[in-house]
Amino acid sequence: MPGSLPFYQKHQRHYDHDYRSSETQALVSKYRASSRSSSGYPAHTCTSGGYPAHTCNSGYAPHICTGHGLTSARTSTSRGLTASSYSGLEQSSQLTKRAKATHLAVDREHHIIGYVVPIFRGSREFAGGYSGVEDSRLKATSASMWGQDHFTSGLEMERSEVSSRKVTIRESAERISLSKTIYENEEHSKRMNKDSLMHAPEFVIKPRSHTVWENQSVRLHCTLSGWPNPHVVWYKNNVTIDPIAHPGKYKIESSYSVHSLEIDRCDFDDTAQYHVSAMNAKGEQSAYASVVVKRFKGEMDTSAPSPRRSYPRVGQVSEYGITFKTHIVDTFGVSFGREGETMSLGCTVIIHPNLERYQPGVEWYRDDVLLAPSKWHQMHWSGDRATLTLTHLNKEDEGLYTLRVTTKSGYETYSAYVFVRDADAEVEGAPGAPLDVRCLDANKDYVIVSWKQPAVDGGNSILGYFVDRCEVGTNHWIQCNDTPVKFARLPVTGLVEGRSYAFRVRAVNKSGMSRPSRTSEPVAAVDAADRARMRGTSAPVTGQIIVTEEEPAEGVVPGKPLELEVTEATKNYVVLSWKPPGERGHEGIMYYVEKCVSGTDSWQRVNTEIPVKSPRFALFDLAEGKSYSFRVRCCNSAGVGEPSPPTEATTVGDKLDVPAAPERVVATRNTATSVVVSWEKSRHAKDLVGYYIETSVVGSDTWEPCNNKPVPGSRFVCHGLVTGETYVFKVRAVNAAGISMSSQESEPVLVKAAIASPAPPFGISVLECVRDSMVLGWKQPAFVGGSDIIGYFVDYREVFDGLEGQWHEANIQSVSDRAYRVCDLKENKKYQFQVRAANMAGVGIPSLPSNTFLCEEWTIAVPGPPHDLQVTEVRSSSLVLLWKPPVYQGRDAVNGFYVDIKEAGASEEAWRGINKKATDSKFIKIENLQEGEKYVFRVRAQNNAGVGNASEVTEPTLAETKAGTKEIMVDVDDDGVISLNFECSAMSAESKFVWSKNYEEISDTERIAVETKGSKAKASFLAPGEEDIGVYSCSVTHTDGASASYDLTAEELKKLLETSHDHKFPIIPLKSELAVELQEKGRVRFWLQAEKISANGKVDYVFNDNSLSAGEKYKMNFDKNTGVIEMIMESLTPKDEGTFTFQLQDGKATNQSSLVLIGDVFKALQKESEFQMKEWVRKQGPHFVEYLGFEVTPECCVILKCKVGNIKKDTVALWQKDGQEIKSDQQLSFTEGVLKLEIAQISKKDAGVYNIVLKDDRGKDTSTLNLTDQGFRDMMNEVFSVIANSSTALKITSTDEGIRLYTFVSYYNDLLQVTWHYKDSAISFSDRIKSGVVGEQLWLQIKEPTEKDTGKYAIEFNDGKGGLRRTVELSGQAFDDAVAEFKRLKAAAIAERNRARVKGGLPDVVTIQEGKDLNLTCNISGDPVPEVTWLKNEREIVSDDHLLLKFESGKFASFIITKVNSDDSGKYSILVKNKFGTESGEFTVSVFNHPEELGGKK
Repeated sequence: MPGSLPFYQKHQRHYDHDYRSSETQALVSKYRASSRSSSGYPAHTCTSGGYPAHTCNSGYAPHICTGHGLTSARTSTSRGLTASSYSGLEQSSQLTKRAKATHLAVDREHHIIGYVVPIFRGSREFAGGYSGVEDSRLKATSASMWGQDHFTSGLEMERSEVSSRKVTIRESAERISLSKTIYENEEHSKRMNKDSLMHAPEFVIKPRSHTVWENQSVRLHCTLSGWPNPHVVWYKNNVTIDPIAHPGKYKIESSYSVHSLEIDRCDFDDTAQYHVSAMNAKGEQSAYASVVVKRFKGEMDTSAPSPRRSYPRVGQVSEYGITFKTHIVDTFGVSFGREGETMSLGCTVIIHPNLERYQPGVEWYRDDVLLAPSKWHQMHWSGDRATLTLTHLNKEDEGLYTLRVTTKSGYETYSAYVFVRDADAEVEGAPGAPLDVRCLDANKDYVIVSWKQPAVDGGNSILGYFVDRCEVGTNHWIQCNDTPVKFARLPVTGLVEGRSYAFRVRAVNKSGMSRPSRTSEPVAAVDAADRARMRGTSAPVTGQIIVTEEEPAEGVVPGKPLELEVTEATKNYVVLSWKPPGERGHEGIMYYVEKCVSGTDSWQRVNTEIPVKSPRFALFDLAEGKSYSFRVRCCNSAGVGEPSPPTEATTVGDKLDVPAAPERVVATRNTATSVVVSWEKSRHAKDLVGYYIETSVVGSDTWEPCNNKPVPGSRFVCHGLVTGETYVFKVRAVNAAGISMSSQESEPVLVKAAIASPAPPFGISVLECVRDSMVLGWKQPAFVGGSDIIGYFVDYREVFDGLEGQWHEANIQSVSDRAYRVCDLKENKKYQFQVRAANMAGVGIPSLPSNTFLCEEWTIAVPGPPHDLQVTEVRSSSLVLLWKPPVYQGRDAVNGFYVDIKEAGASEEAWRGINKKATDSKFIKIENLQEGEKYVFRVRAQNNAGVGNASEVTEPTLAETKAGTKEIMVDVDDDGVISLNFECSAMSAESKFVWSKNYEEISDTERIAVETKGSKAKASFLAPGEEDIGVYSCSVTHTDGASASYDLTAEELKKLLETSHDHKFPIIPLKSELAVELQEKGRVRFWLQAEKISANGKVDYVFNDNSLSAGEKYKMNFDKNTGVIEMIMESLTPKDEGTFTFQLQDGKATNQSSLVLIGDVFKALQKESEFQMKEWVRKQGPHFVEYLGFEVTPECCVILKCKVGNIKKDTVALWQKDGQEIKSDQQLSFTEGVLKLEIAQISKKDAGVYNIVLKDDRGKDTSTLNLTDQGFRDMMNEVFSVIANSSTALKITSTDEGIRLYTFVSYYNDLLQVTWHYKDSAISFSDRIKSGVVGEQLWLQIKEPTEKDTGKYAIEFNDGKGGLRRTVELSGQAFDDAVAEFKRLKAAAIAERNRARVKGGLPDVVTIQEGKDLNLTCNISGDPVPEVTWLKNEREIVSDDHLLLKFESGKFASFIITKVNSDDSGKYSILVKNKFGTESGEFTVSVFNHPEELGGKK
């Protein structure tokens, strides 16, 4: 339908320009026809630089013409053709209309004269130059114009040129517009293509550079397009920026297609080159911007280092006119690390003159390859120190590292090797990780991965390798090969076009899998040409550039691939490569690969299902040993093309053989820890990667790798060896096919430093100066060359107005001291000096020239500086500093020294003194150092005039105790010889022990003998005495400062002399001296125990200087295991009084111990012996094991008891008191053997002598217990103690008389004595204060208590010992409560005592005969006199004639009834009452008439 647009046009940005091919073609044809008819010139002319460039016809693909005319003229001769699209030749061409776009070369009449290879769509590579035809045409045109216009005026020629230029400009503008239209049309076509919907990232707006002030923030932003949405990463100096690692510093944002990086509060370190990288499946693009951070001039920090930049800096110091001298000091040495660790290498760089803000060129190299900042390497320059940090060590990091510092005046370098050992294997016995994984020959779906084999196979041969791949942006690793490959190269197929991958490799042996290698650099699966385009490469400017667009032909079958060849062949795979054909067809072509077994014509397609896109292909699963030919076919939608010519027959197998073993391995000495190994390279080796070197200590049969990264060449320095050990070496060659067999072992080589000339001395200073001579001092070289320095040579030269003269020798003969007087100088002249050291290897290079010194006589009063400072005996917290006194004494003699210290990096103000009081020694031990800190020292001398100038500062010394450091040990041998012993494990063959006393070498061999055996040295004192007191030190030459000292003080010498005496005259130590003890039957045992005695020990037994021998009287025993020696005698007689001695001997050692038994001591022992004999006889029959005694029970009963033994049934026990037998109810117990007699409620009558007799037919035994006098008192005291302990706490109670204090006991005995105390004084009893006992209660009564009675009361029980006291506090509230209660009880008692009472006289029942008189009288008491009331049947009655009631004398109440009658019967009661109370008495009166009535009642 005319005028309508399809949906895919409406949704496109440029739909109004695209899909109008018919209209566009009409416009182009109309424009071309009008151009030819209206212009006398060719289609168009482009000029550049004032010269006509070329003339060409414009078609669908117009020519963009640039460049200078001269360059164009040069290039035109080589091209010779003009490229034009076929659409510009429609009217004259004989070709079919279907072929609308091809690339042909035409002449000026549009005749086809050749074919031009186009630049494919999307390419940014331009072709430039003139065609030869156009060049000749231009020349002809110019000649014709010259002939026609030769006679015209200059005005006409100018008008003609103006008109020509106008036409040319107009045609150029129209052509550019048309080119834009066509370009947009083609771009839209690409986007609508299914494969073109994805496109690489493009920067619509790139980030721009900024210059900001310090502490300001800056934002870098860019706008991106691309599909899929690209992944954006920001970098600083090629190092990824991680906002999480720098919180608050960086802020990265992405909103739609706008991406930004914000840097907060910029400082100098933020000055850098930043770039943003955008990546998706179609490719990667990067854009760069720089940030420069400036500081206000008034705030410039001169100490801040200038940041390293790759562009010119504002205000940079100019190098012109300045000669720089560069020195690299404080360097890093040979370093050893392990995979996964972090390592820093650093050097201090000194540049003279020292210009502020001057930035030298600082570069780091590994194996002569420049290193760039990355996640593996971080460089830092602080202004005076260069540092390289290896953030995560891998074996790829092993190599020779070089620091190069460049200035205008030249450069200085320093190098040292870094070794990286394998990390511990995850599986024991697994091999090391492969290394150096690289990606080669990457294409759209194919890449070759290569690597290097590890040096360590884990003790078992490596079976092969597994290759893993991971798509960039993910953490998912996929194994690429199912079976391990032995060849160190593997083609990896099956990649997705446009995606980026990283690879790693793992080795495997029968023990297990190795750790994975370091990940390779990412590689994109794209065509090589596309990769070059994504990286932004472009052709160099060559003048004229011609850009053509491919317009492929529709439905054309592609031609044959070109240059097919086998690029790689192993027994596992074969790799083919070829070039695309010239005729490509409508769209991108793909390929089918076919194979044929040699000798047959049967071709078999390898990739039957999916054709490959890359001009590379790897064939697997080929039969090893067979020969194959291969060919390739191209295909597209139009069909499959003709096959390429087949390759030559290729036999499947490893074309690359494992290299042969190297030969003639030679190891030579190098340093104290390294050996140089050289060898003859492997013969006929192809594609050699390098060599692995292995070493083994002679006799160990354990081989260790010297390098973990193959080294090229045929020489290598093996470091990290043990000084003094002997090693052998062997070498293996490596290529992709594998590792060769090991070479023959080298000859054994002893590791020790090779002799070389020493390094130059340094630190030259003037120690004294007179009119015509100067005394110089200097420091020993850091490297002595492996041999003792035998002397120094001094040179001098005169300096006049800054010009140096010729050097002159100051001494012909070498000097051994590090100080020398240079004579024959001229007064007031200036001189420079240099010093050379010499050893057995020769004279070393001279030192750097010293400072310029003026030769003039010193006249100062204070001494000059001390010199030759040496640091020794370095430990983690202490060291010893030695020095020599100043050469120049000053006005007076030197009388002391002061030592100063400071940290190595501290300022001059940090110097502090070690000793407040000057020391007269020339050494000092400095303690309390901080471990790991570096220190420097200086010394000042003083005399009576004052303190002189300080010495030269020592080199920085690190406070640490080195591994293997040992101290001097003191020993006293068996002969009593005192010796000092020192051992050094780091000795070399040239090392010597040097013994010193007070740090002066010992030369007196009459007092000390020195002996050396291997790594041990001994200094023995021949006649130790006070003259030997001092500090003894031992140092070892040709070591890293191995030394130690021992301070032999007077007290220590005294102890050593005592020990020496003991060793000369040894004594057998005794655990116990000779002692005596009695045994059963009264036998006497003499014994002692030696602490230690050998089996050869002997004992002599002596009595009164007479030797004793074993017999009936003496029995001797000697247990050598326990050291117990004993002699036993059956009994003692008076003849045995005297001295007994045991004499011991064990080799040289002796000892003896004596025991004197005379006088009372002997008699007591003899008596005890006889008693023991009797006791033994007694115990042969029934006897007392425990004699009669007593015990008191808690109930205060006394039990007499004894324990008997050796009894039987008929054994009789008789109890007696005072000779009278006591009958006992208890039977003898044969099991317990205890006899008891219980005395309850003991009293004085129980005192007496108690006996118990035990007897039977074997004999009898008697035991007596005297319980009279003191014995009875002792027993009663025990009873009293039990009573006292049973007493309760003293308590307070009240009575009607007063306050009572009381305690209860479990049992009271009349003999118990107690004492009451008031305020710690015994109470004197009176009528008011009394004590007593009621039952088991003991009380103290206080009548009518007052305030004076308050206080502390106690009752004390007397038990003949300490007694027992119970106390109570009667005061305060307790006293008040008790008094109140007493008053209450007293009042109650008074009331009870005085109340009205009926005391008696009234019967309960009265029976009386009628007519009789009844007279009853009762006693009444009470105060006051109570009132008396009588009641009958509970009703009051009054006195009358019949009933008479009387109350007389206030005591007697009478009840009288005259002539009772029956009415008088009833219940009567009397009621008495006063103010204290009321009481009543009741009785019943029963009246009967006749006696019979009474009897009937009975």
